[in-house]
Amino acid sequence: MTSDSLWTFAPLRDFVTFINGDRSSNYPSSEDNDPNGWPFVSATELVNGKLEIKEVRRISQTAYDRLGSGKFKAGDILFCLRGSVGKVAPVPTGVQGAIASSLVIVRPKNIDPQFLLNLLSSPRFQQAVQTRDNGSVQGNLSVKELGQLPIRVPERSLQRAIAAPIALLDQQIESLRHQNETLEAIAQAVFKSWFVDFDPVKFKAEGREPEGMDAATAALFPSEFEDSELGPIPKGWGAIPVYGLADFANGAAYKESHFSPNGEGLPIIKIAELKSGVTSSTKFTTTNLGEKYRIEENELLFSWSGNPDTSIDTFIWSGDAAWLNQHIFRVRENGAASRARIYIQLRALRPTFAEIARNKQTTGLGHVTISDLKRLKVCDPKQGIAERFDGITGPILEKIALNQHLCGVLAKLRDTLLPKLISGQTRVPEAEALVKASI
Repeated sequence: MTSDSLWTFAPLRDFVTFINGDRSSNYPSSEDNDPNGWPFVSATELVNGKLEIKEVRRISQTAYDRLGSGKFKAGDILFCLRGSVGKVAPVPTGVQGAIASSLVIVRPKNIDPQFLLNLLSSPRFQQAVQTRDNGSVQGNLSVKELGQLPIRVPERSLQRAIAAPIALLDQQIESLRHQNETLEAIAQAVFKSWFVDFDPVKFKAEGREPEGMDAATAALFPSEFEDSELGPIPKGWGAIPVYGLADFANGAAYKESHFSPNGEGLPIIKIAELKSGVTSSTKFTTTNLGEKYRIEENELLFSWSGNPDTSIDTFIWSGDAAWLNQHIFRVRENGAASRARIYIQLRALRPTFAEIARNKQTTGLGHVTISDLKRLKVCDPKQGIAERFDGITGPILEKIALNQHLCGVLAKLRDTLLPKLISGQTRVPEAEALVKASI
């Protein structure tokens, strides 16, 4: 250990305690699954620097008690050692559980927890992690190697001062994400009421006025149903294949030979970038395989291959111009439906797509094909109703896209400030001023 005034240089192991998962015969099997049990977290649940456990595997109390190690608590940091090496997320208040073998628990010991999280997430530390990766197909880093990585740590009060502006940016990003969840829930609620449950038609069939809409909109809905290939639907409506709603164009098959050695050109967008944006692990290329594979900000993208529960989904691309990789459809309007309706319809069908993919699942992967999109049909309302729906949900989608863009701007500022603060290049007052001006 060495120091220079307020800063100390030492290996990471001097500041934390590492706790491995239990890899013995105690490791939970499929028989230990319990939907109401303890979270059993893997790298999949580490998303954008957050721990997402909504769809996490859960194990029984008996299986949890049997584990000899690998139990995390609030305040711990989870770090990925295998597969997506370097992914990191803090354990929030009120959350407990256990880790799969791909992770390690990093428990702060002689360091401010928020500063530690910032340090582990910083580009310099992440780059150091990647250089220690053994280069295997799955990626692998040992706890010993992780603990040996040198870090530069200031005295405790400066740690807290450095962490504060970064925490403000993270809070603002999280607030925007929560706002988007609320906005989408509103749009989905309208969609479900109008086009799935047909509430306005049911109300009119019962001689009542539809709730939550003006008289002009209510007048557009019929007061009776008719049989169709989808079952009973509002009279005068039709059915349309999902594939007919929009133009679906698959990305290109980029190969190792296409990648730029120095990060030149445009990024290649895979499922990892749809979830986390462009990162230090993103591949770039100067190779143009065709303009049809080029995407711009606010493109709708549909990931049709991967883990049915975590990868099959619809996204709004909030980054700059990029190239689209295979296994992702670029989705654009073709005149049959608006952009807002396309997005909300595809998002509403996520459980259906996941089930389709799960039925074809091999080695953990599943897929939704063009044939599936052609076979799967949805209700097609009359034009006037579609226009009213667009008038409500179009602005919501625009706000969601804007919030995503702002999240990207704030994340870029955070990722720029973080290494400079940690290295001492930027002083805390300067960072505080920049953060204050941005939020």
